[in-house]
Amino acid sequence: MSSDTENNFEITNNQFEEQEVDGTHFEEESISRNYPDDLISSNDKLWAAIGYPIPLFSVLALVMEDKKDDPFIRYHAVQSIVFNIFMWAVIVLLGIITLGIGSMCAPVLWLVTLWPAYDAYRGNLTELPVISAFINGRGWVS
Repeated sequence: MSSDTENNFEITNNQFEEQEVDGTHFEEESISRNYPDDLISSNDKLWAAIGYPIPLFSVLALVMEDKKDDPFIRYHAVQSIVFNIFMWAVIVLLGIITLGIGSMCAPVLWLVTLWPAYDAYRGNLTELPVISAFINGRGWVS
């Protein structure tokens, strides 16, 4: 990808616009979630999606030269790693609190990873409520 193409794409997150309808003020959150289709291939979508249920692919994507420079793959790879760390911490904590009984929910909680994987495969920049703000605030993704 050329740097001109990367510079032309701008992600707008959490920009609030104030609108007035019939004398009532509304704050509308406008999130540009769709990534331009001409910048990503089906291979890029697959790499972004498979990292959620199988985080090893996200780690590989961040190491491979041709994948780590792609902003779409990098965004999803970093987000999927943080998401999986958070999910497994919840599973371990739940197992400790319930003396092992709660860790039987791990396969059910793993199914939660299929939603962001599907959204990434559709070519969207999936926004997970706390995790997206966390990785954007740290500057881990551009």
